[in-house]
Amino acid sequence: MPAANTNISPDQRLIFALDFADPAEALGWVERLDQELSFFKVGLQLFLAGGWPLVDAILERGNQVMLDLKFFDIPATVARAMEQVAGRGVAYATIHGNEPIIQAAVAARGPVKVLAVTVLTSFDETDLRAMGLTGSIEDLVFARAKKALDLGCDGVVCSALEAQRLRSAFGHRFLVVTPGIRPGGRHEAAADDQKRIATARQAVARGADHVVVGRPIRTAADPLAVVRQIKQEIAAGLADRSGG
Repeated sequence: MPAANTNISPDQRLIFALDFADPAEALGWVERLDQELSFFKVGLQLFLAGGWPLVDAILERGNQVMLDLKFFDIPATVARAMEQVAGRGVAYATIHGNEPIIQAAVAARGPVKVLAVTVLTSFDETDLRAMGLTGSIEDLVFARAKKALDLGCDGVVCSALEAQRLRSAFGHRFLVVTPGIRPGGRHEAAADDQKRIATARQAVARGADHVVVGRPIRTAADPLAVVRQIKQEIAAGLADRSGG
């Protein structure tokens, strides 16, 4: 499989999930890790705690931010939310939604790249059945990704298990960001509440541009060592993808 988005630097392919309630603790982790990586995910919990000052502090250190707030509301509200994000220096912002919601987000995105969340990696087939859906997760991810890309989204968030099918169908001119990453080897971690998981090497080999990792780094005895291991896995995945 040819390499996609080769302009992404190695230290930006690993996104550390700042899943913290305390902005000061989150910034401590940014300072601890940005010698090895330069992309951080700010989710709903941390953004509610720290807001834009927290995002600005991360950016001021020369890093990039994925704002993972998963906007899902009436189209006018989503458009106004994206307008708030557009001038803040954020690299990526995530959304959910149907066609009008996606169109509103795309129209208001400015320089921000919009990523459509397909199916959360904490979902499995049992969860779909409970929601009254009869198809497979892979087919649902495929359908949602196709819709999002047709409507102008810059990429999607999906598990590594679906990435290869999306690359095969839609090519390489969009971003694939994969959560649910667990390091291989001696740092093997439990799935926790994630159900559709893979290693960084597997994700990248299947077509992911970025992998999002939180707990396996945060709970490690030596977080920097785990970061370096995951970066090695990413490099191996890129080599696998290019046939090297």
